[in-house]
Amino acid sequence: MAALLATWLMSALSVMILAWLLPGIHVSGFGGALVAALAIGLVNSLVKPFLQLITLPLTIFTFGLFSLILNAICLLIADKLAGDAFKVDNFGWALVGAIALSIISSLVRSIFEQAA
Repeated sequence: MAALLATWLMSALSVMILAWLLPGIHVSGFGGALVAALAIGLVNSLVKPFLQLITLPLTIFTFGLFSLILNAICLLIADKLAGDAFKVDNFGWALVGAIALSIISSLVRSIFEQAA
């Protein structure tokens, strides 16, 4: 349970950093980041596997580059689920945000793993 809570808090911190770095992504404080992290986690665990399955031929055809588009779509779905707590201005910001969020999340996790 503690690991799940720690992962959720690190994801929320990553969302806060993302919103601070990118002007096209908005979050309404740390509570909004917690809601956004929950929405992103739900989309990534429930919706994304189905989308990956149905877009597998396109992903293979583009040598995996379509997965970037799929990540942006998932971020936009999370935007809709989170309500006013988390907003992405358009698809371009979702694409940049999906790439940046994966980098930021990796950095945040590595920092906290080294500290533990």
